Amino acid sequence: MGIMLDRVGRVMARYLEKPVQGYEPFTPSDPDALRATLRPGDVLLVEGNNHISGVIKYLTQSTWSHAALFVGRVGDRETPCGEPLVLVEANIGEGVVAAPLSKYERFHTRICRPSGLSAEDRARVCAYAAERIGFDYDLQNILDLMRYLFPMPMPRRWRRRMMAMGSGDPSRIICSALIAQAFDNVRYPILPKITRLESQEAREEILEIRHSSLYAPRDFDISPYFEVVKPTLHAGFDYRKMQWADMPVASPICEPLPVADVTAPLAPEQPAEPASVAQSA
Repeated sequence: MGIMLDRVGRVMARYLEKPVQGYEPFTPSDPDALRATLRPGDVLLVEGNNHISGVIKYLTQSTWSHAALFVGRVGDRETPCGEPLVLVEANIGEGVVAAPLSKYERFHTRICRPSGLSAEDRARVCAYAAERIGFDYDLQNILDLMRYLFPMPMPRRWRRRMMAMGSGDPSRIICSALIAQAFDNVRYPILPKITRLESQEAREEILEIRHSSLYAPRDFDISPYFEVVKPTLHAGFDYRKMQWADMPVASPICEPLPVADVTAPLAPEQPAEPASVAQSA
């Protein structure tokens, strides 16, 4: 039975990973600014353009359908063009892989940065994700999501729970769960459940880590513990330098040419020719 479900999941995966025709990001990222801004441990949210992206956006009521972890260069791995692999992500049909940053240069993205995370714990988060390269994608999760491809109403309270279903196999994982586990490894909160205890003597909050399968890409965006970093502002933004379509383009300022001295001769004087010597008759 498990083999049959895997086969069905793989068939669905081939369909879901196909890109949607006509996708154009409203605000694509600036590749140079994005590369200069990212730090190891940053979560890169992506507005995907394949079929499963639409399902995830519907279930989570969010712009973001995918999440990758920026870990810096993964060993000596690089693309055939020589670009280093700096992202770790879980993809349908591939599992957990390393990817170059240029993969998402045409997509709408957002950087979510854990606030106050120590350098040591940041390294542990990155190492945790990198060590899971080669894990399979949880195809059972696709079967759980398959019912949402049909046009039927879905109560909001059920949406996230259905995303949390899966095989339960620790070697199979989806994108946001991989990153959630990496931060859970250092006890860094994303959206913990908070239990408030009221008493006459004290008021206490107990933080409880949610299960990693309950997390979606948008949770890093709305988490109070992650800072949204925008590369355009991070690099220094001056609104006065923007070129608007309804404003004339400023012509470059040219240096004035030096004024010619009208008293000076236009050409050097020619030396006087010597008097011709009279020839004898």
